[in-house]
Amino acid sequence: MKTAWNIVPSERLNGVSEYFFSRKLREIDQMRAAGKEVINLGIGGPDLPPHPSVIETLNREAAKADTHSYQPNKGTWMLRQGFSDWYAGKYGVRLDPATEILPLIGSKEGLLNICMTYLNPGDKVLVPNPGYPTYRSAVTLAGGICVDYILEEENGWLPDFDALEHLVWEEGVKLMLVNYPHMPTGTLPTESLYRRLVDFGREHRLLIVHDNPYSFIRNSEPKSLLAVEGAKEGVIELNSLSKSHNMAGWRIGMIGARKERIDEILRFRSNMDSGMFYPMQAAAVQALSLGEEWYKELNETYFSRQARACAIMDAIGCTWSSGQAGLFLWARLPEGQGDCYAYSDKILYQ
Repeated sequence: MKTAWNIVPSERLNGVSEYFFSRKLREIDQMRAAGKEVINLGIGGPDLPPHPSVIETLNREAAKADTHSYQPNKGTWMLRQGFSDWYAGKYGVRLDPATEILPLIGSKEGLLNICMTYLNPGDKVLVPNPGYPTYRSAVTLAGGICVDYILEEENGWLPDFDALEHLVWEEGVKLMLVNYPHMPTGTLPTESLYRRLVDFGREHRLLIVHDNPYSFIRNSEPKSLLAVEGAKEGVIELNSLSKSHNMAGWRIGMIGARKERIDEILRFRSNMDSGMFYPMQAAAVQALSLGEEWYKELNETYFSRQARACAIMDAIGCTWSSGQAGLFLWARLPEGQGDCYAYSDKILYQ
């Protein structure tokens, strides 16, 4: 009798399930295969192309014979310079392209890189609730423990710093994840919020990780947490071209931080992958150089879609507030509907 294989996944997968949208998209694929027409208003995935000049740059560089080799883990100088110029021009933030920028294969990768770099097993992390599900997954996979800080509608979906004080002292927190413009509530940042976050991090010696991919979507005044005086001492900011430039599938993001943080994260990341395809880096530089007309046209499209989304919410009895930014419309379920997952399935299947 043959001995059965006994292969068991690592304990780090305990408490981490398959990404919700991964499961739901598989269901939708099955429904479409069965002949049903499904309009996907779930995951925030841009469905428009990048600027034509970005595609042209990719094609031109990919056609060359010498652009297909391994690339530096830290990205090419031209891409880091492109991100540096973009931050200076759009956010008023000076980042040294030599030492304070790390290109990423999507900012989602950066979240795990940061958690793996700074968390020891059992370290606690403040995670926003509601918030991007990947925050919880990245912390858990790195061996950390998620400590929810609840965002309430009554407080404008902003952190309650009095409650945070208790969490920090009682739980012994090492790191805090923040995200403004916030996903999914669409709440915009204020200068006072950013200032308070930096002061809070300094007071409690927390590493503040700010995820900032939505700053240009349905928003005319993009902001960076790194613009606050002294922020670089304890803030790491993630950014991405996925939403701002319709390049979600390209997987191009970045980390902005002081030199010491970049060097620490690179120690982990350089062992996990090589640099991104050179023609994509060249195309990203072109995208980063686009003028205000690009962002204006992009937002005109999203505001027109917002009007239709609001009409849909009204039609199914949900309530929503104005002034939201980002790719989502955050709405409250009709009274008595209860569970959001069950209600979403009701909309999907019925």
